[in-house]
Amino acid sequence: MPKPIVALVGRPNVGKSTLFNRLAGERLAIVDDTPGTTRDRIFAEAEWNGIPFDIVDTGGIDPTYGGKSPLSVGSADFIEQIREQALVAVHEAEAVLFLTDGAEGVTPADREVAEILRRYQKTVDDPSTAPSLAPSLRSGHGSGLRLRAGKRWPPIFLVVNKCESANRRDQAIQFYELGLGDPYPISSLHGMG
Repeated sequence: MPKPIVALVGRPNVGKSTLFNRLAGERLAIVDDTPGTTRDRIFAEAEWNGIPFDIVDTGGIDPTYGGKSPLSVGSADFIEQIREQALVAVHEAEAVLFLTDGAEGVTPADREVAEILRRYQKTVDDPSTAPSLAPSLRSGHGSGLRLRAGKRWPPIFLVVNKCESANRRDQAIQFYELGLGDPYPISSLHGMG
């Protein structure tokens, strides 16, 4: 049975590659302060609470539509290619971790990425035909996620990174405004959350 795919997505420089390296257990992705460093999707095997899965690091989805200045360094074509690679990862994923930056708070770029992700979700009409993250009785793989008719697929988990302090963890509630459910405050750098 193939392992579930979990995609890490968000705007540039929110800590996707740092979380990817943490989950992979080794430094596979380049971590740099320059927006646009991660370009192509990077895959690794990971495990969480005894559940194996494949993790996918993506470049930042740069909200450059509507005349906004890009956050990433590079040409418009380059930035669009990064965006396309990230959206391919969303399309292929059984779950999406949408990373945001708790140090910066909710930004217009976060709002735009949240809207893009909502557009990529599909409503499950018949759960028996949807991909499943429920554990297989034979392999034991999966997360136990159960789908019901009317639910959105893939599920998006809102992760608020850079929440090293109790104050930042408390401020993560502001991310409810993105309309993606409960925010999960973490620190990928320090392995918290």
